Amino acid sequence: MIRTLLAEDMDLVRGAIVALLAYEDDIEVVAEVDRGDQVVAAATAAKPDVAVLDIAMPGMDGLAAAQALHDRLPECGVLILTGVGTPGTLRRALDANVRGFLAKDAPPHRLADAIRRVANGERVIDSEIAIAAMATPDSPLTPRELDVIGAAADGASISEIAATLFLSEGTVRNYLSKTRAKLGARSSIDAIRIARESGWI
Repeated sequence: MIRTLLAEDMDLVRGAIVALLAYEDDIEVVAEVDRGDQVVAAATAAKPDVAVLDIAMPGMDGLAAAQALHDRLPECGVLILTGVGTPGTLRRALDANVRGFLAKDAPPHRLADAIRRVANGERVIDSEIAIAAMATPDSPLTPRELDVIGAAADGASISEIAATLFLSEGTVRNYLSKTRAKLGARSSIDAIRIARESGWI
C-alpha cells in the first residue's frame, strides 16, 4: 500500500479526493490536514510515502510545507495540486524538492497515477505547465527584491517590511522602486500582480 497524506483546506475537495482514492487498491490515505503548518507534524506521526499538498493553504502554503517536509522526512515524496499552474510556480516547486506538480482540473485517474509514480521516485509534471515553463524567462528580480515584493504582497507596510527584513525604510523603498522598474510596472500593486502571475512570489 502507498501510504498517503492529504493536505487540502477545502473540506468538500478534501473529502472528494479521499473518496476517489478509496477506490484504488494500492493507495491508502493515512492522514488528512486542512492547514499547511500541520503537514510536518501529521507526516511525522503517520509516516506517509507520498504527501499530496494543495498549493494554497492557511498557516503555510504548499511549497513552504513541501520544503519543510523534505527537510524533516526526505523519503516522503511530495505531489503539489494547484488551481493556477504558472511556470514560475513550477520552478519554485522544483526548488522546494517537489516530485509532482499536477493541475487540480486534471482527470481523476491522473491523480492516482501521479501518486504511484511519485512513490516510485519518479517526477510527474503537468505537461502544459512544463512546456510553458521552458518558454518563460527566469525572474529578473534578486532574492532580496523578491523578499521585499513578497512581503508587500502579503500586505506589510514599509516599516513592517524594514523591521522583518532588517533593512532601513529607505532601502525598502529603493527595492520596491527597482522592482517596479525591472518589471515595467506602473505601481507597486502592478509589480505585485506581475510577480504573482509569473509565479515568482
